[in-house]
Amino acid sequence: MRILGITLPEEKRLEIGLTVLYGIGRPLAKTILKEAKVEVGLKPKDVTVDQENAIRKIVEGYKIEGDLKREVAGNIKRLKDIKAYRGTRHARGLPSKGQRTKTNSRTRRGNVRKTMGTGRKVADKK
Repeated sequence: MRILGITLPEEKRLEIGLTVLYGIGRPLAKTILKEAKVEVGLKPKDVTVDQENAIRKIVEGYKIEGDLKREVAGNIKRLKDIKAYRGTRHARGLPSKGQRTKTNSRTRRGNVRKTMGTGRKVADKK
């Protein structure tokens, strides 16, 4: 089963398989299937053509994949252009939502570990 040029995994349940599409999570996938009147536990290989078309029609109504990525990138660019605090955090590659950076934010800053000690050498024991 293909939606918007992306193949859904055949062996996973539809509610999980739909999450392959950027912008669709589990709750939205359940809503889409309920709206299309398709059983949540079905697998894509067991779906009829009518059900597939119903799902495709509903999914095309949402902003997902390229359009959503473009919108998010545009929002970040706008924040950078107006030199908002969040925009400068994005530009520097730091957390933008108020998290602390002294100890955490390893993934955002890059995983360069600098072990900090007490700053003094240990005296030899005799």
